[in-house]
Amino acid sequence: MLLGVIADDFTGGSDIGNALVNGAAGEGGLQVAQYFGLPQQPAATDIEAGVISLKFRSISAGEAVAEASAALVWLRQQGCRQILYKYCSTFDSTPEGNIGPVGEALAAALDARGVVACPAFPRAGRTLFNGHLFVNGRLLSESGMQNHPLNPMTDPDLRRWLGLQCKAPVGLVPQAIVAEGPAAIGKALAAAGDRGEVLVIADAIFDNDLFALGAALADAPLVTGGSGIAIGLPRNFIQRGLAAGGAAAAQVVPGPAAILAGSCSGATRGQIEFHARTQPTLNIDADAVMAGAITPAEAAAFVASHHDGEPLVYSSAPPEIVAQTQRRYGTHVVAGRLEAFFADLAVLLTQAGVARLVVAGGETSGAVAVALALPAVRIGPEVDPGVPLLYAQDRQLALALKSGNFGGPDFFTKALAMMER
Repeated sequence: MLLGVIADDFTGGSDIGNALVNGAAGEGGLQVAQYFGLPQQPAATDIEAGVISLKFRSISAGEAVAEASAALVWLRQQGCRQILYKYCSTFDSTPEGNIGPVGEALAAALDARGVVACPAFPRAGRTLFNGHLFVNGRLLSESGMQNHPLNPMTDPDLRRWLGLQCKAPVGLVPQAIVAEGPAAIGKALAAAGDRGEVLVIADAIFDNDLFALGAALADAPLVTGGSGIAIGLPRNFIQRGLAAGGAAAAQVVPGPAAILAGSCSGATRGQIEFHARTQPTLNIDADAVMAGAITPAEAAAFVASHHDGEPLVYSSAPPEIVAQTQRRYGTHVVAGRLEAFFADLAVLLTQAGVARLVVAGGETSGAVAVALALPAVRIGPEVDPGVPLLYAQDRQLALALKSGNFGGPDFFTKALAMMER
């Protein structure tokens, strides 16, 4: 294994796996496996990049550091030459969040300073300028992420935000230096390390900026960021003859389908509305779940009654409704109950023969993947920017795990169609 990735959630793991599989246009990428949780066995010998997907985005810094450190041990045992710590392209965290502590802990273990921190992903509308994160041209704090139910993002200045979490000072490589190319970037990162800056925000507005960063990081022991930072890394291994490069392999997976959506993001709500125009849908009310008035078995029966279509089971609401529900029951209590509901539902569906499954929402996807006990999946072709198909290695099952904010309006139908083509 050449490259090891530690992802702080499951959809993020699929997202960065997709970037590593595709790499630069026309060059191909790496052979990638995604692991849900800490692997208990060595990786297959043909795997060039391993993505360990954990679920520590919203837990305490101490717990997150422990999980990431254990993942680092396994990846180093596989012979990884470079480690990539992946977090969300919208930097989901709080001032007490764990992005900084995990980044600093991994840097200490690898004896690294001047480590890039770049969540930019221009193809998905995430850009960084002067250390400020923009989402589709709007400052992060005005993009809708300020209403995130678990990690509201109220400050777009990532250098300042990360500084609240870190012990060491946080650096910045501005766009003007990034535009000069790899040599200038490398010099700036080295200088940042000499100043004692462990993590360094790096601007990126275009894909070319990410390729320049990737070239500058060819020998870096540690890289941190969103999925975008990965698109320039496969080229380093291919040019050195360590990886052959190639396109993502597709598999044909026919059979019944289902869609589970637990995200309240604007993008997912739009996808639900679009899908409901032509396909059967079942709205899972949070109050009903809390009261036990609706069960996973009843939702599974709904899906079974529409086995010839693309049934959607969802629990999603506008921010003001979500806030009211959280006040009634507690933020983490209601989130946990809904995640458990969808996890149990996914198990029932796959036991009943569902072979194509789309899941929307990072926390929901994590709960579903854990419940299905998938030891590893292969990363397949891309559905929409940042979302690939996943193929289980121990059963006939294709999945798409989608972050709430990703995908076009027709994502659900598009993903299911790609699975059986």
